[in-house]
Amino acid sequence: MQDTKRSKRLHLTQLGMLSAIIILMSFTPLGYLKVGFLEITFLPIPVVVGAIMLGPLDGAILGAIFGLTSFAQCFGLSAFGSTLLSINPVYTFILCLVPRILIGLFSGYVLKGLKKIHANQFVAYSLASLAGALTNTVFFVGFLLLFFLQTDFIQSFGNSTIEILGVLITVNVIIEAVVCAVIGTLLAKALGIVFIKMNKPSSI
Repeated sequence: MQDTKRSKRLHLTQLGMLSAIIILMSFTPLGYLKVGFLEITFLPIPVVVGAIMLGPLDGAILGAIFGLTSFAQCFGLSAFGSTLLSINPVYTFILCLVPRILIGLFSGYVLKGLKKIHANQFVAYSLASLAGALTNTVFFVGFLLLFFLQTDFIQSFGNSTIEILGVLITVNVIIEAVVCAVIGTLLAKALGIVFIKMNKPSSI
């Protein structure tokens, strides 16, 4: 009974640590690289790490926290987000929230699948991290085009859908995928060691 309570407390502590990292990154330069109207985010990293360490459902919770902080950015902190908010607040909320929840779910379930086939840990962590980064890009851009393609704002990025996709995806995919895959893998391995030590009963 005590072990169960202790395990739950540790689990909540670990989830709280990762949630705090997301919130900290969201409102400091650590979370976003802003290039004009476009923004490259590194926030999928703690979401992916959480999904790897704690599972897909906790990954989804962390993704939701990322999504809510992303929506908060639309209130004056992000030129891109503020413009979308002024066009349609409901669509903007969905755009900010749903793709980020899917990051945690997809990366967590990718890792589970790879564990079932006994994939090497480094490979499994790398592919799960990459899956998270790609999920964010694919679903964010997909929802963006679904909701806002016909607006003057998105049309200003190019003369055709292909051109708009090129502007929105090219740089984002390369940077986010590489950074998330590399740093996400290293952080997951490092935090894995920390979490194992936290789970060991105290000898005192």
